[in-house]
Amino acid sequence: MKRVVGPGRLQVALDATPLLGLPTGVGVFCLGALQALGERTDLDVRAFAVSWRRRVGIEARLPANVTVSQRPMPARPLHALWGRGDTPPVEWFIGRADVVHGTNFVVPPTRRAGAVVSVHDLTPVHHPELCNPATLAYPELIRKALRRGAWVHTDSSFVAGEVIDAFGVDPDRVRVVQPGVPPLPAIAPETVRTLVDPFLPPGVARYILAIGTAEPRKDLPGLVRAFGRLAESRGDLALVLAGPPGWGEEALTLAVEQVRAKARVVRTGWLEPSTLAALLTEAAVLAFPSVYEGFGFPPLMAMAAGVPVVATRAGSLPEVLGEGASMVDVGDSEALADALGRVLDDPLLRVHLEAAGAVQAASFSWERCGAGLAQLYRDVARGRGD
Repeated sequence: MKRVVGPGRLQVALDATPLLGLPTGVGVFCLGALQALGERTDLDVRAFAVSWRRRVGIEARLPANVTVSQRPMPARPLHALWGRGDTPPVEWFIGRADVVHGTNFVVPPTRRAGAVVSVHDLTPVHHPELCNPATLAYPELIRKALRRGAWVHTDSSFVAGEVIDAFGVDPDRVRVVQPGVPPLPAIAPETVRTLVDPFLPPGVARYILAIGTAEPRKDLPGLVRAFGRLAESRGDLALVLAGPPGWGEEALTLAVEQVRAKARVVRTGWLEPSTLAALLTEAAVLAFPSVYEGFGFPPLMAMAAGVPVVATRAGSLPEVLGEGASMVDVGDSEALADALGRVLDDPLLRVHLEAAGAVQAASFSWERCGAGLAQLYRDVARGRGD
């Protein structure tokens, strides 16, 4: 059913470029936010994509209540121009808007519209050694947006504090709006094992699951080393690493080669959502051993699915996961192995984590995310010209 939009609604243009290509955490946020915003009657939400060739695919990925209307936007030349100055304004391509929201660290210059830039983490500021060249450009792009008067959206209070400290932003122009939990696709119970079993080596009865791109920030080599300690006394245990390859391939491959139980380390590559959901719901425990995080969707997804979580005290994770996960220090593979072992071996601990995790995951919702973003847009629109 087509929604009825109320009078005096704000015209909001949101950068949906992260929906193109393979899904990422930013893409998950972008889709969830668009779905929530599209249901609101106080906003007229339009999407745009900064892409020449792939822009034609954006409409099929948008929620039903979000429209797209734009001229072609060639990414490379536009980013080069925006990196040097404030032209051309994005309204040349998307038309009039009250607020333009850059969802992925970058918001184009505007002529009259207010601007919001989402900063999901500050890895390039605090851990440049963990970044690729594209990510290293984010801090200067954020500074340019701030100089043009953009407001900042963050997913956590932790990152909001980092933004204020790193860039000297007025705290009143930094807003925390937490995402919801990405829903898992429904799978018939009788098909779950048919999706899971092909990934498991013979003799494996249970497995530790990790979800994420093979990049240094995720510290998958440390998890492999922790698994190596556990596997020595647990012949029925496997480690499943679900996610696409990344710029941490060399270190991860070396770590796998160095453990005796390397035949029980499974790398799946990118997975269809239904297969990932099946692997998650059947996992004995989800491990999230990051060095640094601005939010953390996989552990929340596990909690919502009733799977216990072991994670590091990295970045925003203590704030986001609360009492719903067993937590260890960053980089301590021995402590990680001990925590995973306790969850695997102690049924009472598992029950406690499953219950606490469900409560924690339920505290996040896309409806509240949409309401928070809508309030941010109203504040930005009122503050234009300040």
